[in-house]
Amino acid sequence: MAVADARRPSADTARDPLRKPAEIVAFAGVQPGMAIAEIAPGGGYYTRILAASVGPQGKVYALMPAFFAQRPGGLDAINALAAEYGNIEVVVAEGYDTLALPQPVDLVWTTENYHDLANGNVAVVNEGVARLLRPGGIYFVEDHNAPGTGLSATSTLHRIDPMAVIAQVTAAGFVLEAVSDLLHNPDDPRNVPPREAQPTSDKFALRFRKPG
Repeated sequence: MAVADARRPSADTARDPLRKPAEIVAFAGVQPGMAIAEIAPGGGYYTRILAASVGPQGKVYALMPAFFAQRPGGLDAINALAAEYGNIEVVVAEGYDTLALPQPVDLVWTTENYHDLANGNVAVVNEGVARLLRPGGIYFVEDHNAPGTGLSATSTLHRIDPMAVIAQVTAAGFVLEAVSDLLHNPDDPRNVPPREAQPTSDKFALRFRKPG
């Protein structure tokens, strides 16, 4: 129902066959009534789906990087989205070491940008995620696949080795609960930036659990 929501723009729905949002949301463990923090929601593709999935009793905190807030009009689009849905709250993330939310969340969600986080102090990010989550909460990571490369492709190809993600996130105290190949594309050479992979990049999805 969230994917079929009539409020979603056609530019988003056109991407659904490749992104498989219903299957990914189910794999991540999203449930009605959840509180979710979405890291760097970009154009709001998943923000809309998550807001509809958790429903009026749920909440989505859109964690916007500080540099967006510093641009003139940088928050206009996400603020408009928040006003449209009513259960989305925009939060400017100045730093994950100090980031706080009004309540512990059930799930922290990040798609196609963990490789960017890994270019900075990702240990601080993952520790911050752990603080935001309630005990037993979920940390969901989806990104462009670069197996066997460690962290060497994060700033060049904008991809990351899933084993590097697993090592970093488990080092922050999380337990790897499930791995999904829903977004696997065997035709992606994985040695080009994602935008050059046709029809889409090979992606991995990981679900971690914070110990309860």
